[in-house]
Amino acid sequence: MNTIVLLSDFGIRDGFVGVVKGVMLSINPSLSFIDLTHEIEPFNIFEGALVLKAHYRYFPKNTIFWCVVDPGVGSERRPIIVKGESYLFVGPENGIFDFVIRDLKEAFTVYKIENEKYMLERINNTFHGRDIFAPVCAYLSLGVPPEEFGPEIEYKFSLPLKRAVKEADHIVGEIIYFDRYGNGITNIPCGSYSFAELKGKKLSVVPYFSAGINGMLNVTCGSFGFMEVFTPKDNAREKFNLEIGDKIKIYF
Repeated sequence: MNTIVLLSDFGIRDGFVGVVKGVMLSINPSLSFIDLTHEIEPFNIFEGALVLKAHYRYFPKNTIFWCVVDPGVGSERRPIIVKGESYLFVGPENGIFDFVIRDLKEAFTVYKIENEKYMLERINNTFHGRDIFAPVCAYLSLGVPPEEFGPEIEYKFSLPLKRAVKEADHIVGEIIYFDRYGNGITNIPCGSYSFAELKGKKLSVVPYFSAGINGMLNVTCGSFGFMEVFTPKDNAREKFNLEIGDKIKIYF
């Protein structure tokens, strides 16, 4: 268990990511790190949860995920470890793990982090990512069992689960996220569809990006596992003034 995957809204300007890795390496010098992303929109727990859900399963078994999008740092929200059969997740209980837990096809257990033995000596209540979650990940990587960090607890879900609604011949969903290309990821799962409707326009459903009609909105199955609205080699969000929450119908 020597690989730690990091996800946060820290960015790379202020040294926060570097010092987190330094804390872990001081405990386990053999660790290796993969930065999933540190460009989650600041304080956007939903976005962090969605990005984590989209990508976690592609990492090797026994990977540890350090996940910190934590606007409630220092408050009553609980620091936790989520233990599945294949992965460990460490971070705040604020919704960041909601979608992963709903996605797990296996049993999982949640532990509240309480044992100060596995934290830094001085804890700053604005930086639990460094002072609590980083050392916990490092000690987990050394084989310390999750139950050593604190008691088993029942997980509390925080984020609303926006499910697409299936009708007779179509599914009604909405745009829930934009990637850096301006593609609109919807909450409609990938599947076999004929066409879509968005803002009164009929959209083609195509098998890949370059098969789309240039200068127009198109729909394809994206890497997040959901149908995406896009414009080939252009920013669909800016070009067509798309927004989070825009409704879309996709027909079978």
